[in-house]
Amino acid sequence: MASTVTSAQQPPAPQVVDLTASDGIHLKATYFAAAQRGPGILLLHQCNRQRKVWDDLATRLAVSGLNVLTVDMRGFGESEGKPVDKLTPEEARIVFQEKFPADVDTAFQYLTSQPGIPREAIGAGGASCGVNQSVQLARRHREVKSLVLLSESTDQAGRQFLRESPNMPLFMAAAYDDPDPSVVEIMQWLFTFSSYPLNKFEAYQTGGHGVEMFDAHKELPGEIVTWFNVTLRKAAAPVRASSRAHGSASGEPQFLEVIDHPGGPAKAAQLYADARKRDPKTVLFSEAVMNRLGYEHLQDGDTKGAVELMKLNVSAYPKSANVYDSLSDAYLADGQKDLARVNAKKALEVLPSDTSDPEDRRKGIKESAEQKLKQLGDSK
Repeated sequence: MASTVTSAQQPPAPQVVDLTASDGIHLKATYFAAAQRGPGILLLHQCNRQRKVWDDLATRLAVSGLNVLTVDMRGFGESEGKPVDKLTPEEARIVFQEKFPADVDTAFQYLTSQPGIPREAIGAGGASCGVNQSVQLARRHREVKSLVLLSESTDQAGRQFLRESPNMPLFMAAAYDDPDPSVVEIMQWLFTFSSYPLNKFEAYQTGGHGVEMFDAHKELPGEIVTWFNVTLRKAAAPVRASSRAHGSASGEPQFLEVIDHPGGPAKAAQLYADARKRDPKTVLFSEAVMNRLGYEHLQDGDTKGAVELMKLNVSAYPKSANVYDSLSDAYLADGQKDLARVNAKKALEVLPSDTSDPEDRRKGIKESAEQKLKQLGDSK
């Protein structure tokens, strides 16, 4: 559905803006001012693109009466900073957890300081890695009243914020052919957190990742324009509400909810064991989603929880080479080297018969398992 929200006045030309981050890094942004007073929107790009991917959408939003700021995150586009693909793992952790949020706050402060923007009516939109940054922005600044999230999830703290904000309007979109096979399911889980009656989830069969969906689905930018006008300006333009059944056809969201609370991995393991006793063929989750959550626990330092979740994946998908390699990672992080070795070897043993993954992924699994064995002093 294309947007039916239009402005009677033509907005001024976009303005390139120089911003200075809290640590002195210079950031480039573009401000798309509306022709009259109206809400503001901050758009955050995905981590394989830069701010100009938003130009068409930002122009449409400005024409409809919304003021928009797009910004190149540090290391991207015209902003200063070391490119993300050149960062060490520790540098990347600091950038994503500390520097990016500070950069987003710098952009937010610029946006909300512009004349004619009511501070209590701000929206945010993000694609891929910009999704978590958008949710975290809303978590830090309660002036953010509406979110558009494309092709990614948020971390545990972000998920808890969304649970505690049941009236936060959410527009989500993802495609089943996304390179990340878990993205639609994980976003469907997020979709259950908000009870806003006009929430919308576009789950496309094809479309790719993030803003790539704009090329495949020409109506999507117009739907986003309408969405922001409805949720920030209370416009009367119709929005087709999405069915709440999007993520509830199976018991997966409920099972994931158990995992996402204190002591969750152990409780989930017991629930799964009980379900398997009743029906040995029961599958309560997808391999990709459980793998994602397992690594999330690893990144958060919860190695015991990561081991529990990776073991669940092995139980559910014993013919997958990747689940053994992931469990090996968890055991290694937990200091259980013998079990790490056993599972790395098991991954290599299963790999020839596991033809479900594309060749490049199979190669990655093989290299990962062999690297751990080498690290553990076993080259076989």
